[in-house]
Amino acid sequence: MRTYDNPVIPGFHPDPSVCRVGEDYYLVCSSFEYFPGVPLFHSRDLVHWRLTGNVLDRPGQLPLPDDLPASAGIYAPTIRHHDGRFHVITTNVAGGGNFLVTAERPEGPWSDPVWIDLPGIDPDLAWDDDGTCWCAVAGVGLARIDPRTGKVLEGPLKVWSGTGMQHPEAPHLYRVGDWWYLMLAEGGTAHGHSVSIARARSPRGPYEPAPHNPILSHRSTDQPIQCTGHADLVQAADGTWWMLLLGTRPRGYFPEFHVLGRETFLAPVRWVDGWPTVGPVHESHPAPAAWHPVPPEPDRDDFDAPALAPYWISPRSRPDGSWSLSRRPGWLTLTATGDSLDRPGHTLVGRRQQHPDCLAAARVDPGSGRAGLSVRLDEAHHYDLEIGGGVASVVARIGPVRQRIAEHPVPPGPLTLHVEIRTSEVPPPTVTAAGGQAPGLRSGGPDAIAFSVETGERTLHLAELDGRYLSTQVATGFTGRVIGMYATEGSADFDWFDYRPRPA
Repeated sequence: MRTYDNPVIPGFHPDPSVCRVGEDYYLVCSSFEYFPGVPLFHSRDLVHWRLTGNVLDRPGQLPLPDDLPASAGIYAPTIRHHDGRFHVITTNVAGGGNFLVTAERPEGPWSDPVWIDLPGIDPDLAWDDDGTCWCAVAGVGLARIDPRTGKVLEGPLKVWSGTGMQHPEAPHLYRVGDWWYLMLAEGGTAHGHSVSIARARSPRGPYEPAPHNPILSHRSTDQPIQCTGHADLVQAADGTWWMLLLGTRPRGYFPEFHVLGRETFLAPVRWVDGWPTVGPVHESHPAPAAWHPVPPEPDRDDFDAPALAPYWISPRSRPDGSWSLSRRPGWLTLTATGDSLDRPGHTLVGRRQQHPDCLAAARVDPGSGRAGLSVRLDEAHHYDLEIGGGVASVVARIGPVRQRIAEHPVPPGPLTLHVEIRTSEVPPPTVTAAGGQAPGLRSGGPDAIAFSVETGERTLHLAELDGRYLSTQVATGFTGRVIGMYATEGSADFDWFDYRPRPA
């Protein structure tokens, strides 16, 4: 029997929403303070997903102020296809609230925002047979809207707020047969997360809760996947039903730590007595009937393309003057817009960490500037491998503390910077820059993060740090790790960047 492995979209890709158009599936996720926003994926089988672009790829669509707190920004998009157009509705909690963008094709171009005068987050869209458009928001409030203008025509109506647990959110409204089903998440987005559902004959209600709510929750279980919730349903072309949802993969000793953020998982759904039944969500399930593997994303970016690949993201904005692919052809040039990663307004171009064990490397010519690689959760939680003034340094920022962990002289660039992240406790079989054997980091944390510099003559192993301090449990928030290239003084050129899973 063919099976698939969860998560189907690993790394910081929370709050999935999915729609099917013919035999094609399209999925979007939250992006919070990062630009571009709302990553858009395509699949032919619900298992193999390819990032095709970002819905919000212009500054005019995504105004995020420089002082935006981490984990604010874009929350919980919903994607739907209606009347020949794709619709994505989401919330900018940084200002403006709920808005809608549309496109004829998923690759865009997507329209400028149409703002919806409706309070709340996690907006959803559904259409009645007569073309009436309904928008549900966390709470759960339901309003009839004009999607072309954003005008609220009726409501919001209080219809159903779940079973009484905290934070009823992520509502999705579906028409299945003669019933309208309203599904939501409740219990908070941590270990109490769950999915519940109710149904009515009309979108306005009254709603009858499912007798076996919640229909999915991993709370108080020993399942390796936790925090399951914020789900969307989709019917496959063969008539089967599936659920896309978020979850986490915690590691380490109590209280356990998740470092990749909330990821996207897939689970089969059965309908029993008129109600969807799902769970538990396992690391492996029997695969859908359709099976369309896609070539894997390239491990290495040589910066030869005319534009940055869609997986590259930056905190809050990416001003034109902060980066260039043409200033030195075949290289990515980063120019400092701030002098520290400890404050907003800096220059960083990164990608999500998607594997618990992974390797990242970049070839950098720092010139007379200061630049490097950063493993980042937010401005107060990041580890940096930095080159500046002829010295390679490892700097740790953990809450209010900033400490230079190690440093060593290096020759002028180009130099190759390495970050190795591993969940095992095997010490690296190498010699440190100081000449001693590098000890393996043995602790109750989720992983170890090791930093080294290749000079051409030797490899300097500078430091190995405990990964728990770059976890949600320490830093708080809704995002996961991003590994990025940065410049905090002058300009620096990056010849290539390589990211890949670490061999077992």
